[in-house]
Amino acid sequence: MKTFFIKMTLAWTFPVVLMCFVVSCKNKKSETGQLPNIVYILADDLGYGDVSAYNEHAAWMTPAIDRLAAEGIRFTDAHSGSAVCTPTRYGILTGRYAWRTRLKEGVLWSWSKPLIEPERLTVPALLKQKGYESACIGKWHLGLGWQYSEEDSTQVDFSKPVLGGPTSLGFDYFYGITASLDIPPYVYIENDRATVVPEKYTESKDKYGWWRKGLTGSDFDHHTVLSHLTDKAIEFIQRHQEKNKKHPFFLYFALTAPHTPILPEKAFQGKSGTNPYGDFVLQVDYTVDRVLKALEEEGIADNTVVFFTSDNGCSPAADYKVLAEYGHDPSYIYRGTKADIFEGGHRIPFIVRWPGMIQAGLTSDETICLTDLMATAARIADINMPSEAGEDSYNITPLLFNHKLSEPIREATVHHSINGSFAIRKANWKLIMCPGSGGWSPPRPGTDEVKGLPPIQLYDMSTDPEEQENVYKEFPEVVKELRSLLISYIENGRSNPGPLKKLTKKEIWPQIEWIKEDQPLLKTGTGEHH
Repeated sequence: MKTFFIKMTLAWTFPVVLMCFVVSCKNKKSETGQLPNIVYILADDLGYGDVSAYNEHAAWMTPAIDRLAAEGIRFTDAHSGSAVCTPTRYGILTGRYAWRTRLKEGVLWSWSKPLIEPERLTVPALLKQKGYESACIGKWHLGLGWQYSEEDSTQVDFSKPVLGGPTSLGFDYFYGITASLDIPPYVYIENDRATVVPEKYTESKDKYGWWRKGLTGSDFDHHTVLSHLTDKAIEFIQRHQEKNKKHPFFLYFALTAPHTPILPEKAFQGKSGTNPYGDFVLQVDYTVDRVLKALEEEGIADNTVVFFTSDNGCSPAADYKVLAEYGHDPSYIYRGTKADIFEGGHRIPFIVRWPGMIQAGLTSDETICLTDLMATAARIADINMPSEAGEDSYNITPLLFNHKLSEPIREATVHHSINGSFAIRKANWKLIMCPGSGGWSPPRPGTDEVKGLPPIQLYDMSTDPEEQENVYKEFPEVVKELRSLLISYIENGRSNPGPLKKLTKKEIWPQIEWIKEDQPLLKTGTGEHH
């Protein structure tokens, strides 16, 4: 057994003291020196309280996900980069908040142009520097460059290659769908081509299993998409081990569930004892189990880092009212749902297992964000991060290895709702720069529900995690500090250390008009932000 020294660099662990730490391991890395495989499983609309390891009152058990938690580290204060799909996925793969792009609110649709800039460094492109083979399996939802018919410029030509997708952004292989399972077209794409040219239309108006009317490939069945994509993820693992096992791999497995359409397969129907959503969550758990077993069967579980998380909170489509009859709340104790600036919109389960490197059964209350994958992957693979990349990504490996730190890894974390509203979290304080939820829960933006409400909200998350008592009047100094910090993050073009970028007055968009209220736009140059 060898001892490994992992260097913590000041640039990516803010503001941790520069040091080296020693980690002993008993896995294949210690025998072969090979870098670990990385598997990132991203559930779709899974709530914090939907995992039984997080919710003592859960109406069902999630044994596979709970097993990951028991064998690794469970984070209780992890957040998605946004309260909805597309922006979170951008942040995961680029280490950058998506509101820094053209997408200031909402999500993309299947026909939208690619959101990730061609020149931007992505996690798979970063890992390629150390020989990682990478695959993206599942839901993309980051825009694609469709090509159109020469005869009719309004019609997509599905026989032509799709541009700007995963394989042009660092992934070696892609098999998946364009966006959410309720957004057409319903076609599988392998690498850069649709597997079948769709010719028929399908639609479902079922209460739980609905999807929008759209073109559907003859090889596409909404009811079996999750299991089919799982097959493809496992096939990638097996194929890699057969042909390329001398090199590590990165698998980004973006599930389509339990997002609508809520379509649990027959073996799971009724299994939760609640409603179809609960059954679908159990199928998600089974999906995780299948991936874990595939790693074990290939003999690589001990040299694979497995991340499990969700892209945002649970959707109201889960039917919170019905689930409450069974004592279950997908948001646990937290306020709100998917789309909201409240915790239920973006506080998510986050578990990491790395046998021999991460102590089993750890729990961390440190605030982290899904944008942290890039800097963390760089540290795992011993890659120096370029200063111009991953502007909102922090290396969380010190937390994974249970090192006692004198300062938080993240100075603060920015939250973002579906309508583009902002919040910032630092230590126990959370400042929200809008009245109401900024999303789908009451008080809803643009309705009479927010009339008369103060324009900002301040909550002490240590005493009020349910966000019930707005104390902005009692702590004006906290409001001032957090507001200034949020402004600096927006104007500097980054929230971690590195070269600053200039934001001009012309770049102020509607959701940050509050910057102009009582403080002039800060002048930023090309210096360093610490």
